[in-house]
Amino acid sequence: MVHAIGVTEPGGPDALVELDLEPEPLGPGQVRIRVTSAAVNPTDTLVRSRPRQGEADGVRVPGMDVAGTISEIGPDVDRPFQIGDAVMAIVVPSGEHGGYRSDLVVPARSVAKIPAGLPDAEAATVPMNGLTAQLALDTLALPAGATVAVTGAAGTLGGYFVQLAKLAGLVVVADAAPQDEEFVRSCGADVVLPRGDGFVAEVRRLYPHGVDGLLDAAVLDAAALPAVKDGGTLVTVRGWQGDGTDRVRVAPIFVRGYAEEAEKLDRLAELAGDGRLTLRVAGQPPAAEAADAHRSLEKHGVRGRFVLRFA
Repeated sequence: MVHAIGVTEPGGPDALVELDLEPEPLGPGQVRIRVTSAAVNPTDTLVRSRPRQGEADGVRVPGMDVAGTISEIGPDVDRPFQIGDAVMAIVVPSGEHGGYRSDLVVPARSVAKIPAGLPDAEAATVPMNGLTAQLALDTLALPAGATVAVTGAAGTLGGYFVQLAKLAGLVVVADAAPQDEEFVRSCGADVVLPRGDGFVAEVRRLYPHGVDGLLDAAVLDAAALPAVKDGGTLVTVRGWQGDGTDRVRVAPIFVRGYAEEAEKLDRLAELAGDGRLTLRVAGQPPAAEAADAHRSLEKHGVRGRFVLRFA
């Protein structure tokens, strides 16, 4: 049996319980991972609390980021993996299939080797948020020298986005609370403005016509629109599709569409390994303490990710 953390009835953090599940079958193009670390993300709280969608949704395992070692390789895998390789992976959760389990089968193209010397707990914070940041950049499709803003810059997604945007040659305008300014500047932000209600007004003061694009990692939705110039792009991460006007292109992104972008995941692993991505782990509780990690996450203000440890 496989040790997992999940819910049988949706609810708050206390709905998370330890489960014994059957191993998942291994198919073509897939690998099996012995999971040692699983990052806790805000999306996991939605999986935990979402109302049941029928009897088939009776057991639900959250988790979109894992790290561990490859224990089995299926046929027709076109990635250079061997048994025992240390890897990180993005997971698209569905029912019993999620990152909070000690044995997990995923497409090989959702997996990347962990660079030598990088701890698995840190590596587990990269795949989902890193790919989301890259997807946002690709969706904005801005040329080098363009100006991009980001809300929620001190968060995991926001921090990765700032660093990837600088690598792409963009001018980055970011928000930050006073205690986060040093971190956001260390990520390479060119302009750091106070987060909160005045952020958009400050952007327009500095850039009277607005910035070329914006990633709304803080989920401001309509409140972020005035920061973007006419014809610019606002990327959203929770499905918001705009206010019905067409002055700004609003582009919702969903990382599950990038879950098998193997080459992009390989590059993120390389950047993490050589220190060009800043990895932050808020704590490493045992998997059995997942409820406590969810409670801490929902208090907001947590920097970095809690990473559940599986024996």
